[in-house]
Amino acid sequence: MAKRKSTAGRRRVSFEVKAAPGSSVHLAGSFNDWDAGRKQMTDKDGSGVYSCMCMLPKGQHEYKYVIDGVWSVDAENPNFSQNSMGTLNSVIVVE
Repeated sequence: MAKRKSTAGRRRVSFEVKAAPGSSVHLAGSFNDWDAGRKQMTDKDGSGVYSCMCMLPKGQHEYKYVIDGVWSVDAENPNFSQNSMGTLNSVIVVE
């Protein structure tokens, strides 16, 4: 689930997803040109909870998690938008 904290002009947003320990987990979205390898998420204690932080400008952003090469929506976020590929993207609004 994505969580927001305030900073000057941009907001610090924390992303978190559960996956099997040892998985390769990345965050891709409208804020990083949907680059599946650009933002790696880490499982700091080996529990299968992967997280990362991003500084995002105000506005609406779409994203997905890429878990072992499989693109997945954020199951903890009820906000979705249909994309041009006929699937869904998770949506976060940064205020």
